[in-house]
Amino acid sequence: MLFDFGAHSSLLLPAVVTGLIATGGLLLRALQHATLTDALLALLLVVPTLNIAQEMLGWAGWYDSHNGYTTALFYVPWQLNLLLGPAYYLYFRSLTSQEFRLLPRAWWHLLPGLLQFGLIAGALGYDLLWLPGIRGQHLPYQIGTKGPALMVAKTLSQYLGFLQYVLLPAYCWRVLVDYRHYTSYLNDNFSDTERLRFAGLRQLLLVQVVALVLSQLFTLLNWKFGLSDEASWYYFFLRGFLIYWLIAVGLQANYAAATTPLRFDALPEPHVAPMLAAQQGQAPVEDAPGAQASPGTELPAAQLAPELLVWRDKLLALMAEEQPWLEPELTLTEVAKRLRITPGLLSKVINSGCGQNFNDFVNAYRVQEAQRLLADPRFAHYSLVGVALESGFNSRSTFNRVFKKMLGHAPSELTRPKS
Repeated sequence: MLFDFGAHSSLLLPAVVTGLIATGGLLLRALQHATLTDALLALLLVVPTLNIAQEMLGWAGWYDSHNGYTTALFYVPWQLNLLLGPAYYLYFRSLTSQEFRLLPRAWWHLLPGLLQFGLIAGALGYDLLWLPGIRGQHLPYQIGTKGPALMVAKTLSQYLGFLQYVLLPAYCWRVLVDYRHYTSYLNDNFSDTERLRFAGLRQLLLVQVVALVLSQLFTLLNWKFGLSDEASWYYFFLRGFLIYWLIAVGLQANYAAATTPLRFDALPEPHVAPMLAAQQGQAPVEDAPGAQASPGTELPAAQLAPELLVWRDKLLALMAEEQPWLEPELTLTEVAKRLRITPGLLSKVINSGCGQNFNDFVNAYRVQEAQRLLADPRFAHYSLVGVALESGFNSRSTFNRVFKKMLGHAPSELTRPKS
């Protein structure tokens, strides 16, 4: 019998099977549709899945089989943790920009992990293929048997593995810093940002760092006090829940990114207003002070360049006549197309001419409409969800958050008239 599952190994088995199935499915979809997000999510899944699989097989008795199966297990790259930090960073970049490509410049982030994998692969090729196939030297299949190349590879990989305690926190910090800029990008370009915030991914990054700290703490305690195997098992069992979490968060994020034209890391457009001013022989105009404005609120004309003033008037007319803010997923690009100007110029008009970002500008119209509906007896039979949808919001949670942000109280706190 190759393995003997008991309580410990059986409880680790679901996480391993789930991780392998999800990894295989994502890789297949990545090959069929050339989706980088699926490939990188698969990489993020396979690393912890291999870690847990090694622990599971150990409890199932594979290391005690005293034959070639034990020897073969030593040549499996169970520990590829150096890929984890860079993979999170590259995955975030692929989510937030459809134009992001791994080649030719971004692949080097994976270099430490690829080197770690290459050491084990090279040892396998030398010890199990070159020595027996070319030189006729076969390894004695006994417990603990390791070939000469594997001994060197394991030693180098062990020292190289200490980099994970630097790489994972560093890359997670980089993602969190970029996430702040990404939030500003969303507010400047989208009226509904809820599903594009990838909040679950941000939380998962923090948990990964905590898991790394706990792993290091366990290693130190094990070195000092000699902890039992059961103590190690609990760590891997809890880590299995991260696989389920990553699958849920990742699939949702991949779908949102695939159905929305995100361009977070694209080069910004030229500064349109100074260019127009220069063409007309006028001095460039600095941004006006940005205070929160309600729909239709105009800053003094003296603070605006003439070309911005003209486009602001056209924008406000469009919002009043066509009411595009009733479309839940309205974007800056769509409004710019209707005005027949570039998104960069429209962003300048909204920021300087209305004192708001695009998200606040559109949602101000929606909140004003919601106030009207909540005060109208004809809509007294509408639920808050109904009012939210009628006002252009996509969900009640977004409606509550935006309403409270702009008015200081939740919509449920208002006293509504009776029909």
